Amino acid sequence: MMHDRVSPPSQAPNMSPTMSPEAAAAWEKRFTAALAEAAAADPAHDILHVRRVVHTAKALCAVECGRLDVVLPAAWLHDLVAVPKDDPRRSSASRLSAEAATGFLRQAGYPAELLPDIAHAIEAHSFSARVTARTLEARIVQDADRLDGLGAIGIARCFATTGVLGRPFYSEDDPFCETRPPDDGLYAVDHFYTKLFRTAETLTTEAGRAEGRLRAEEMRRYLSALARELG
Repeated sequence: MMHDRVSPPSQAPNMSPTMSPEAAAAWEKRFTAALAEAAAADPAHDILHVRRVVHTAKALCAVECGRLDVVLPAAWLHDLVAVPKDDPRRSSASRLSAEAATGFLRQAGYPAELLPDIAHAIEAHSFSARVTARTLEARIVQDADRLDGLGAIGIARCFATTGVLGRPFYSEDDPFCETRPPDDGLYAVDHFYTKLFRTAETLTTEAGRAEGRLRAEEMRRYLSALARELG
């Protein structure tokens, strides 16, 4: 589990209401340093995942005209407290991350008036937490994180997690859940049906939905190729 508290450097970069590129770059160095103090829960939630979410969140923020000074820290710190997939505390991970991020940002001198919206964006990003995203910025971070579970990278993350959990890739008798209800507690491919395709339908920004449709189609093509190879 990641540290609940991390020690920020002493000097806070200057901030403007629109977050200048210089300020954003300075804060990103500090967010990276904060994450370096912690270990990922699994390969699907490592620093590469965080960087992808940040990249996507920035792109969505630009298109959707969100507040970067909320989206950027929320995207970087959304998994500050990582809980393993099979841990009973999993549904609380985003709340714990929001609390840890708020403490870090407060100590680091981040604008106090932004902390509630940042905390909300972090808490609402999680699928399992079932927290409704009330702000545009929370919707952007939520979509960015959920998009990372879709498409080619989503497939890779699904099977990486399955390997960690020691589960088979698919049911030999019914790989694609044609005659049985899907159970992703048993097989990796079942996770496509229990969560991933459903996740694509939960995206709420226009830009996120458009990208989600493309990534969901990539996943369907993968399943078609898998079916052909399995015979």
